[in-house]
Amino acid sequence: MQEKIPEGVYKIVKVLQDAGFKAFIVGGSVRDLFLNREPQDWDVATDAKPEEVLKLFPDAIYENMFGTVGVKVPASEIMENASEGRTEIVEVTTFRKEGKYSDQRHPDEVVFTKSIEEDLARRDFTVNAMALGIDGGRQEIVDPFDGQADLKKKLIRAVGEPDKRFKEDALRLMRAVRFACQLGFEIGSETAEAIKNNSRLLEVIAKERVRDELVKIIMSDRAKLGMEELEKFGLLQSVIPELREGIGVGQNKHHIYAVWEHNLRALDYAVGKRYSLEVRLASLLHDVGKPRTKRGEGPDSTFYGHEVVGARMTRKILEKLHFSNEVVERVYDLVRYHLFYYNVGEVTAAGVRRFIQRVGIENIDDLLKVREADRIGSGVPKAVPYKLRHLQFMIEKVRTDPISPKMLNLNGNELMDILKIHPSPRVGYILSALLEEVLDDPSKNTKEYLEDRAGKLNDLSDEELKKIASAAKEKKTEFESGIEEEMKKKFYV
Repeated sequence: MQEKIPEGVYKIVKVLQDAGFKAFIVGGSVRDLFLNREPQDWDVATDAKPEEVLKLFPDAIYENMFGTVGVKVPASEIMENASEGRTEIVEVTTFRKEGKYSDQRHPDEVVFTKSIEEDLARRDFTVNAMALGIDGGRQEIVDPFDGQADLKKKLIRAVGEPDKRFKEDALRLMRAVRFACQLGFEIGSETAEAIKNNSRLLEVIAKERVRDELVKIIMSDRAKLGMEELEKFGLLQSVIPELREGIGVGQNKHHIYAVWEHNLRALDYAVGKRYSLEVRLASLLHDVGKPRTKRGEGPDSTFYGHEVVGARMTRKILEKLHFSNEVVERVYDLVRYHLFYYNVGEVTAAGVRRFIQRVGIENIDDLLKVREADRIGSGVPKAVPYKLRHLQFMIEKVRTDPISPKMLNLNGNELMDILKIHPSPRVGYILSALLEEVLDDPSKNTKEYLEDRAGKLNDLSDEELKKIASAAKEKKTEFESGIEEEMKKKFYV
């Protein structure tokens, strides 16, 4: 095990020991070493006080009240193939005991101690409460809570009294589920019971912290199990309660599973394909609006407009969890437009261009991935049937065609120069009319044609131009026209 410790971490331990202090590698890195996994972070615990650590590592960072000093290490001494000049931070923390946790997240006071055993006693789960001492060729394992045994049993078990651990830091409720997902472990019975009993404490945790744990669950290989566990332990109510509305909500003759199960299966497909966070979130949430739009029961029930309702719900869910604006808008678009219709021979290249214009070229590839997840989540055998493959072909065919005013070979300034007009809504009306023609026929996107056509459009009154522009703006793509309405009636969506 010792040979797997990076040079940079070994040096920190050696410097502390040479100065007469105790030093141990602790936490998740020790757990991962036992599991033959690549540790993501390295942490060192020592009996040296923060000021003593700073004397040994003058360029270190100490900006907290918990005794943690960030020691800078060349990235090349931590990981292979690291770029030159990069540094990594190894956290070196003084052995400590902690007082009460009034806010269910941070200790009210920290008391430094000389005992590694006391330091390990404050940690969350037994598999994270082990320490590895290295001194020359000698290796020492400190494991007062039988973490090694729990690793062999594949068990997540709280250190000491579970109820007390969760009342100290309620985020540990989600961390238990997250570790179970990431490691493929089960949660011990006493720990599981304590999670259920304390589940509502999660409400007091900052949403950013909850979001971070949710992302780790969603990005794990067992995300579906993670969501099921969140519901099983009563935690989902404090994370995404809207998803719970789909539990037991049956669909129609074209769906095998209830809404909740369908959403989880869609997520599971996205996970299996190693799709991005945005695609995984959209797959999980794409039908979140169905329970609120359901009309009727049984095989002929309908869910008209669920994609619109679901997109609005998705935005609120992600904003509440403080996801970035970029993630919120991306997932919103994927949920909003996941229900599109395409039939070979019915939808033209112009229709595909308008579809791309509406959903955004940057969303197209991910939208098709969500559609795949939706299909598999419905119980159909093929993720990408012929129709979807043909749509992919059509998208590639028109991908470089102009789909926005910025792609016209005549910009607003040029238009005003040619027509001798000042900035006004009239400029936008004319550009919109020109774009509609180019969407139908990209060969018209030449400066000569656009200048000539703009001159003719300029002869029209403001009211006439406004009507043309309004009609262009309201014109639906063939994916969302009467063809789709017929499809909705046929397939009860």
